[in-house]
Formats: sequence, structure tokens, C-alpha cells
Amino acid sequence: MVSANDVKQLREKTGAGMLDCKKALIETNGDFDKATDWLREKGISTANKKASRIATEGLINIETNGNIAVMVEVNAETDFVSKNEGFINLINKITNVVLNNEVINMDEALAINVDNGTLNDLIVSTIAKIGEKISFRRFEKLIKQDNEIFGVYLHMGGRIGVITVIQNGDKEVAKDIAMHIAAIKPKYISKEEIPSEEIEKEKKILREQALNEGKPEAIIDKMVEGRISKYYKEVCLLDQPFFKDGDINVNQYLSSKEVTVKKFIRFELGEGLEKREDNFAEEVMKQINN
Repeated sequence: MVSANDVKQLREKTGAGMLDCKKALIETNGDFDKATDWLREKGISTANKKASRIATEGLINIETNGNIAVMVEVNAETDFVSKNEGFINLINKITNVVLNNEVINMDEALAINVDNGTLNDLIVSTIAKIGEKISFRRFEKLIKQDNEIFGVYLHMGGRIGVITVIQNGDKEVAKDIAMHIAAIKPKYISKEEIPSEEIEKEKKILREQALNEGKPEAIIDKMVEGRISKYYKEVCLLDQPFFKDGDINVNQYLSSKEVTVKKFIRFELGEGLEKREDNFAEEVMKQINN
């Protein structure tokens, strides 16, 4: 019988989670020392001790198979690890698991059986071997029709990733659009996709700006309509100047090719995460001393 006090003590000693500690004690018939070793062997105590660290480096990876494309982001603490063979093998394994299984969320993906355990077990064991926090942060799948084409682009070795789906055209056009999206960072394909509340919020901001500039009330509405067009160029793919030819916009480029963009996804490594502020010298010393 495993007591709550034993679970608590094992957690305090190893830093592992309550459920992992309970499982360790069950697996070792309540032997505290063997349970500690069991957690260490599984890499669980190591992984949990690193859980509070910040991981904003890593890689983005993309794979396609027929009409399915997958993009994943796996984070680590330093860019050293993104070049580590074990880390690269892990992100390739994760990508293939998501690509080849019908998973719709992270919990389902982590529970998939790989090798001699689950995908989560593989991540935990990799953390133990590499010695850094590793986080499988997110993934997205795109499914296309037979008459559609994927455009795939990884920038800077996996710091930005884009998948596009186009109708008509060819892989070169699809990749050009993916590269444009990587560089210019649109949020939507067209202004029709922008939620009405977002447009109204932007118009309100633009109106307040015009009032603060002392513009006459009579011309403010016209000014707002003019400035909202600039906003569309910032967030809408079709309205943006094409990155290969600034004299035309993306819509004009696509029209000349008789191509339609159906959808896209864009990941940027670590976007939205708190960044670490360690300097390079400290980073190197940490790697040497670990």
C-alpha cells in the first residue's frame, strides 16, 4: 500500500510529479530508494527539475505525405541543442508521429506509442540525455484536395516555418507564396477574413489618432478609410506588395498565374514566449559545467 506521505517525500526529493511518484512506488513495491532510482532511470526526476526553465530556442519542422502536411515546434533552452543529433532525431520522430496518426490535440499526440513507450516517454528520456528542458509546444495539420498544391518553406534552418495551400499553379508558385508569408508575416489571406470587431477596433484607434492630431471632424472619416487601407496591407496577404516585385501586390501576382490561395499557417520559433536574457559567455560556461 502506497501512502500519501511516501508520495509526498519522494516528490520533495526528486522533483517529479505526484502521479509519477505514486507510479514509481507502486512499481517498486513501496521501496523508497528503488522508487528514486526508477524515476532517475526513466529521466522523470531530471525532466521535472527542468520544467520551470525557459525554453524559447529549438526548431520548427515540416513534413508532407500525400494530401497531409504537418508543422511542429519543439523548444529547447539554447540554440546549441537545436544542432544536437538527439534533439534532431526527436523532432523528426514527433513530426512523423503527428503526420501518420489521427491526432487532433497535444494530449493525443503525447499518448501515441513509439519505440518502447509513449511519445511523452521519449521526450522525457531525451531531456535526461541532453540535460536541457525540451518542450513539444505545438503542431498544426493541413489537409488539401487532390487538385491543390502544398507550398513548404523553412527559413534560417527552422526558425520560421510556413505551409501554404494553393489551387492551380505549381510548386514554385506555392513556395514563392510561402516565402512571402515567412518574410512579410500576414495574419489573413484577405480582408474578408478579418473579424468585424477587429476592424472596428482598428478604426476606433485610427479615429482617436486623427482627433489627437487636431484634424477637422469633417474629414476624419475619410482619413480613417484611407488609413485602414494601409492596415489591410499590413495584415492581409492579398493586399501586400509582393516580396519579389514591389510594383504589384500578391493578388495581382496570383491573378497573373490564375492561382488562388486557400489557406496557410506560419510558425515563428518562440513567438509569444518569454525570452531569456543570458549573455553568450554565461551560456557557454553553463554548457561546459553541466
